[in-house]
Amino acid sequence: MIRSPVITVMTDAVTKAARSLKRDFGELENLQVSLKGPGDYVSAADKKAEKILHEALAKARPGYGFVMEESGVIEGSDASHRWHIDPLDGTQNFLHAIPHAAISVALEREGTLVAGVVYDFIKDELFIAEKGQGAYLNNRRIRVSARRSNAEALIGTGIPHIGKGGHIEFQRELAQVMASFVNVRRLGAAALDLAYVACGRLDAFWERGLNSWDIAAGAVIVREAGGFISDTAGREFTIDTRDVCAGNEAIHAALVAALKKAR
Repeated sequence: MIRSPVITVMTDAVTKAARSLKRDFGELENLQVSLKGPGDYVSAADKKAEKILHEALAKARPGYGFVMEESGVIEGSDASHRWHIDPLDGTQNFLHAIPHAAISVALEREGTLVAGVVYDFIKDELFIAEKGQGAYLNNRRIRVSARRSNAEALIGTGIPHIGKGGHIEFQRELAQVMASFVNVRRLGAAALDLAYVACGRLDAFWERGLNSWDIAAGAVIVREAGGFISDTAGREFTIDTRDVCAGNEAIHAALVAALKKAR
């Protein structure tokens, strides 16, 4: 288990935010929900959890900047550090009482992602990783799967919602991936999809049009679990990557090849 000061700060913050989300998950009919864009919703639960995370992290690390899903970018006096926060990854699952959602927090230092926490507060599964320290699920070291055959590989993806665009491109990619691998899953929470790659539940994952708060923490966890992460063309992953592909070495390469073939 990682017991560094930064991981302690991050896990304390997500634990505080999780208390609020757990209460709201049981009171769905009372949640206030608003529309950000076509097919894109935000609830009072998202906003409340983000406020808790912002206050806890700002108190623990004064001066760090923030990149947050609901509140946007907040510049800090310390230009070398930024938190990337998704207070509720899997909002649609949450709003439909599907028990698959998470809080995602990552730390960027001088342009490099150095720590990530993804907390599935419904199942009480805490995924953590710090650069050079490995990846863990609830105190247990995790590694990506060892599968090398496409015929055995389970692939995760994200389907673009009605307002996102890219539907025709996704259909081409999906057809190619379905023809190349044993099966495909759409679970509805990118941060958890990446965490599932890290612990071997999924062999690989791809999705387009994501934001840093969706994938930053998961990217650290995948890498520290021995996995590979890139854009969908196989280029190096950076904090600005929006089209992501992750997996173990063999299946990541095969998935990138399938996505290229679909173009």
